[in-house]
Amino acid sequence: MNKPLRRIAIFCGLLVLTLLIRDNWLQYVKADELASDDNNRRVTIARYSTPRGDIIVDGKSITGSKATSGTDLKYKRTWKNGPMWAPVTGYASQTVGASQLESIEDGILTGNDDRLFFRNTLDMVTGKKKEGGNVVTTLNAKAQKAAYDGLKNRGKGAVAAIEPSTGKILALASTPSYDPSVFAGNSIKEGKTFSQLDKDKDKPLLNRALRETYPPGSTFKLVTAAAALESGEYDPDEKTQTPLPWTMPGTTTPLKNEGNIPCEDATLRVALKVSCNTVFGKIGSDLGNEKMVEEAEKFGFNKEQFVPVRSNASNFDDDMNPSQTALSSIGQYNTAATPLQMAMVASAIANNGTLMEPYMVDELKASNLDTIEKTEPKEMSKPLSEENAQKLQSMMETVVNDPGGTGSNAKIDGVTVGGKTGTAQHGVDNSEKPYAWFVSYAKTSSGSPVAVAVVVEDSAASRQDISGGGLAAPIARDVMKAVLDSK
Repeated sequence: MNKPLRRIAIFCGLLVLTLLIRDNWLQYVKADELASDDNNRRVTIARYSTPRGDIIVDGKSITGSKATSGTDLKYKRTWKNGPMWAPVTGYASQTVGASQLESIEDGILTGNDDRLFFRNTLDMVTGKKKEGGNVVTTLNAKAQKAAYDGLKNRGKGAVAAIEPSTGKILALASTPSYDPSVFAGNSIKEGKTFSQLDKDKDKPLLNRALRETYPPGSTFKLVTAAAALESGEYDPDEKTQTPLPWTMPGTTTPLKNEGNIPCEDATLRVALKVSCNTVFGKIGSDLGNEKMVEEAEKFGFNKEQFVPVRSNASNFDDDMNPSQTALSSIGQYNTAATPLQMAMVASAIANNGTLMEPYMVDELKASNLDTIEKTEPKEMSKPLSEENAQKLQSMMETVVNDPGGTGSNAKIDGVTVGGKTGTAQHGVDNSEKPYAWFVSYAKTSSGSPVAVAVVVEDSAASRQDISGGGLAAPIARDVMKAVLDSK
C-alpha cells in the first residue's frame, strides 16, 4: 500500500475508533444522565403517561391527576385548594417543570424511584400498570387553613408552625400565593400565565416561609435572652445594669426604646415584656459577638435547612464591633431570619431547650401503601439548658399574660401561651412600613404541641397600626388553637 492510501486508512480507522468510543460513552457512561434529563422529551412523556401519586395531609390527598386530550402528555396535575397548599407542594407543570415537594419527591410520585423497582417488576409480571407512590406529610390541615386565612387579607406574609417535641412542620403558609393548576398543562396560555406570575412584583411564586429572610426585630431578643441565661450572668428577676439613655460603644448614638417604657435597669422579665431595646442591646454588646454568634447558630442561624425543601440560611454576622452587635442583638443591623427559623427558636424554648430538626415529610409510600421510608425525629442541637429554657418560657408567658405585655392578643382560654412580638424596621432610615412579627408556643398539661412564627408585610394598614401584637399575634393564636382543637 502506498503512503497516501496508508494515511487515509489510518485516518479512517481513527474516525471509526472515535465513533466507537463516543457510542460506548453515551450508552454506558452517560446513559442514566441522558435518560433522566428533563430536556429529553421521552422523559417528560413518561412522567405524565400515568397519574401521579398524591401528596397526603391528615390522611387525605390534596392533589390529583386529570386525563388530557390532544397531547402526548396523557395526565396533568391537579390540586385541591391550590393557593393554600402551594407553599407546601410546589407545582408540577408540563410547561415549566416542578418545584418543592413535587420536584424533590418526583421519583416516588411518578413511580420511577429505584426503591420501587421490586414493586414495578411485580406489576410488570402481573400486567398491572405502573402507579406512583404517595408522599405523606406532617402538615395539619386545620392549622394550614388558619394560617392561610389569617394571612390572605393582610397582603404579604408567612407562617411556619412546628411540633416542638418532634420537629414536624404543622403549617407552612405564604401570601400572596398562586394556584399551581393554572399552568399545570402545556398550552401557550398556561405558559404565559406562569410567566406573568414569575414577573409579578409581589412574587406570588416565592415561598416566604422558607425562602424570604426578614429583619426579625424584637423577636430576636429571645435568642439574646437565651444567650444571657446561658452565660450564667443574668437571672430573669434580677435588675440589669442598664442606664437610660444607653449609648452604644464607640459611638455617640444612644439606642432608643419604642415609647415611654420602664427600661432603666429593668429585669430580663420586664425587658422582654415591654421589649426594651436598651437592655437587650447592652446584653448583646456585653456578651460579645462571639458568644452571640455561638448561641444564634445553636438555634440554626447561618445554615440552610432542608425540610426536605431548602430553606434559606438565616443570618447573624460573625464579625461585628460592639455597637453592631448591640443592634444585631435586637434583630436589626444585618440580622435576618426566615419564618421557619423563628419558629425553630420558639420550638427549642418550648421543648425545654432541645431543638429538633424540622421536617414535613412523614412517610413515602408505594401505590399499595407499603412504607418505603419513614422520617424519625432527630435532635439538631441544645441551644439552652432545661432550667434556662423553663425560665425563658416563664418570661415569654409574662409577655402574653401580664398587664402591659405586648402579646395579649395571643391568649387562649385554658391554655398556657408564651410569645414575643416584633416590629422590624424596613427601608432606609426605617422609611417603609415595618414588618410585624409574632413568635409563640402553646402548652398544655401534656406538653407543648405547637410553636408558631408569623410575619406580616402589611400594605394596607396605617403605620401607627402596625405591630406584632396587633397584626401577627391573632394569626398565631388561631393557628395554635387549630392545632389544639385537632388533638
